[in-house]
Amino acid sequence: MNIQTRSIHFETRSQIEFVDITEMVKDYVEEVGVREGVVTIFSPHTTMGVGINHNESLLLQDFMTMLYRLSPVDTQYNHDLFELKKQSKSDGRSNGHSHCKTLLVGSSETVPISKGQVQLRPLQSIFAIEFDGVRKRDVLVTVMGE
Repeated sequence: MNIQTRSIHFETRSQIEFVDITEMVKDYVEEVGVREGVVTIFSPHTTMGVGINHNESLLLQDFMTMLYRLSPVDTQYNHDLFELKKQSKSDGRSNGHSHCKTLLVGSSETVPISKGQVQLRPLQSIFAIEFDGVRKRDVLVTVMGE
C-alpha cells in the first residue's frame, strides 16, 4: 500500500471564498502514481472547510447566501466574547460565525481513484472553502492505494 501526503498552499482574498483545488489534487494523484485507491483532502483549520460541488459562479453565490443565512456574521456568538477577552492564544478575530460554517460544511472529502484517475464527474470540483479570510491557508492531500 502506497500512502503519501502533501500540503497544498494558497492565499484567500475574501471572507468567504471557494478555492477550486481540483487540478492540484489531480496533479498530485498522478504524481504519486496510485492506480486504485482513494484521495482524502483535509483542512487543518477550524474556520475552513472542504467540499465537492459544481463550480458555477451563480451557484457559488447561492452557497454563500445560504451559509450567511445559516450562520450570520451579525449574530452574537459566545466564542466572540471569549476571543475579545484575550483569554486564549488567539488572533483576536470575532469569528464564531466562521467556526459554525465550517461545522456545517465539514473539514474533509474522500474521493475514489480508479485506473489512476480521480473519480469526479465532469461538473464536480473540489473546493477549499474559506470562512475567515483573508489568510494564508493549506489543505492536506493524502493519496492511498496501489
